[in-house]
Amino acid sequence: MQKRMVPDYILKQVEKPVRYTGGEYNMVVKNPKDVDIRFALCFPDVYDIGMSHLGLQILYGMYNAREDTYCERVFSPWTDMEAKMRENDIKLCTLETQDEVKNFDFLGFSFLYEMCYTNVLNILDLSGVSMYSKDRGEDEPIVCAGGPCVNNPEPMADFIDFFYIGDGEVKYDEIFDIYKVHKKNGGKRKEFLEKIAHIDGIYVPAFYDVDYNEDDTIKSINVINENAKPVVNRVFVADLNTSYYSEKPIVPFLETVHNRVTLEVFRGCIRGCRFCNPGLMYRPIRSKTVDTLMKQLEAQVKNTGFEEISLVSLSTSDYSGLNELSNRIMDKYSKEHISLSLPSLRVDEFSLELMNKLQEVRKSGLTFAPEAGTQRMRDIINKGISEEEILSGCRLAFEGGWNRVKLYFMMGLPGETDEDIVGIAELTKKIVGEYFKVPKDKRANGISVNVSASCFVPKHNTAFQWESQNTYEEFERKQRILKDAIRKVKQATYRYHDARTSVIEGILTRADRKVGKLIYDVWKSGAKLEAWSEYFDYKKWIEAFSENNMTMEFYNTRKREIDEIMPWDHINVGVNKKFLMREKVKSQLGEVTRNCKEMCAGCGDWKTGDESENAKSTCEMKNKK
Repeated sequence: MQKRMVPDYILKQVEKPVRYTGGEYNMVVKNPKDVDIRFALCFPDVYDIGMSHLGLQILYGMYNAREDTYCERVFSPWTDMEAKMRENDIKLCTLETQDEVKNFDFLGFSFLYEMCYTNVLNILDLSGVSMYSKDRGEDEPIVCAGGPCVNNPEPMADFIDFFYIGDGEVKYDEIFDIYKVHKKNGGKRKEFLEKIAHIDGIYVPAFYDVDYNEDDTIKSINVINENAKPVVNRVFVADLNTSYYSEKPIVPFLETVHNRVTLEVFRGCIRGCRFCNPGLMYRPIRSKTVDTLMKQLEAQVKNTGFEEISLVSLSTSDYSGLNELSNRIMDKYSKEHISLSLPSLRVDEFSLELMNKLQEVRKSGLTFAPEAGTQRMRDIINKGISEEEILSGCRLAFEGGWNRVKLYFMMGLPGETDEDIVGIAELTKKIVGEYFKVPKDKRANGISVNVSASCFVPKHNTAFQWESQNTYEEFERKQRILKDAIRKVKQATYRYHDARTSVIEGILTRADRKVGKLIYDVWKSGAKLEAWSEYFDYKKWIEAFSENNMTMEFYNTRKREIDEIMPWDHINVGVNKKFLMREKVKSQLGEVTRNCKEMCAGCGDWKTGDESENAKSTCEMKNKK
C-alpha cells in the first residue's frame, strides 16, 4: 500500500479511523502500473454501510478478476473526516492504493436509495471531479452509476456520464474491452460514450433531450445523438448458477451493519406486491441450485471466518430448495457454532421445523411484514395473505418458543382510510391474543411486539406509479391515530418514521431532469448524508423548491394521468406498462393477482440472447407452466 493520503495525526482525531485505511483481509492488491483500467467503485454512504452490501462485493471481485483492471473502493467520509479533509485540502482517495479518485479511469456509483443523491454530489466535490457531466475534461474519470434507483435515472441525469441499467454481471466485459482500446488510441470521452451507447443496458443521458408541455408534464423524450437508442433495455443474468460470485469477500476491520456470509438464493420475486419496486425490477425469477449455494458457502466460510450465514433474496421463504439447503448447512456448520438466518419471513409460510433448524445455534426474534392492517388493504396492494394465515403463523411461532416479534406495515397506501390505520393496532392486538392462547408451560415468558409503520412512497415502474402520495401533514395525522390506537395494546411498541424524509424520497423517485437543479441547490446549501436522520434538513428542500419556482405537489401529491409520459418511459425494465396498468385497475377493484407459482400474469417476455419467436423465456416460473 502506498503512503496514506490522510496523515496519522488526522486519523487519530476522527471516529472509526479504519474506515479510511484499507488493508483488510481479502483486499485485492495490484500494481496500478500493471493494469490498463482503474475503476473507483463508490458506495455513497459510510464504510460501515457500504461494506455490508452484497452487490459491492460482487462487482469488486468480478472487476478485479480481470488482469487488466484494478477496482478499488471509496466511501463517503463521516462528517468529522470531511471537515479535516476540507481544512487540509485533502482529496477523497481509494482504500486500496490511497490514490486520489480523480486520477482513475472510472468512478462508479451504486444508487440504492434516492436520499443518497446529495451525497453523490458531495463525493464528486470532495474528489475534485467536475459536478456536471458537460463540464468534465478529458483527464477526468468517466462517471457512471447502477443500482435499483437508476431505473429512473432522470433526476441525476446532469451529473452522470452513463447509467448501467440492470444486473452488473452482464455487460461490464464489453464496456471495459471497448474502453481499453479507446484509451490506447487516445480517444475522447464523448467518442467512448458514443461507442457504448448502442449496448443494451447503457444509457447516456447527454444523448437525449426532453420537451415539456405548458403544464410541466413531459411532451416527448428525444434522441439527439445517432448512436443512442430510442429505448434502453435493462439487462439481466440468464443463469445465476454460472454468473460470478465472490468466494473471497473482504472482511472489514470494524463491525458493519451485517458481519456475515451472505448467500443470494435467487433473484426476482413471485409475489407481485403492487407497491414493491424491487419485486418487479429484479424479475425474471432465477434461482441457484442447492449444490451451487453450498459450493459458494463453503468457500466464503473458509475465506472469511464469519459466524453467521444469511440467506437473502426478496422473499427467501419462496426458495424451492430452502428446506434442503438449510438442512445441509446446519448439518455441516452447527457444531462450529455458525448460525443461519433469514432477513424476514412471509408469515403464511412460517415453518416451525424450519425455524428451529435455522436458529438452533441462537434463537433471535422473528420479523413478519403484513404491510396492511385490514384485509381490504392487503388485497388492494396484492399482499396475497389472509388474516387467518397471519394469526396462524404467529401462533405457531409462539408455540415454538418465540416471544419477540417485529411487524412491518405501511401507511398512506392508495385507497386507505382511518379505519385501515386503526386496523394495524387491531391486528397487533389479535396477534398478542394468539400468544396468550398458548398454554403457559408451552410458551416463553412475556411477549414483545414491535410495530413499525413506514410512510408509503409511490415508486416508478409499479402499479402505483400514477398515484398521489400523502402530504407530510397527512402522514403525521395518521401516525397520531396509530400511536393512540397502539397504546391500548400493552405488549406492543410503535416505531414511526420521519414523514418528511418519505416526502422527499417520493419526489426523487418519480422526478424528471428539472429536479437535478434542486438536488444541486440543496447540496450547495450544505445537505449531505441525508439517509441519516440527524443530517436530513427538510427546510433546505422547501427553500430550493421556492427559489426555483417549483412545487413539491407537482411531484408527490399530484395524481398522474394514465396516458402521461413518465420521465423513465424510455427505459425498458422488462415489466411492461400494460401489465402495470392492469394491476392498477385490479387494485382499485380490490382484486388479487395470484403469485407466479400459481399463474403467469404476463408481466414481461423475459427473453434474452436468442431473438427468434421460439426463444425460451429466462423466467423459470414461466418455463414451468
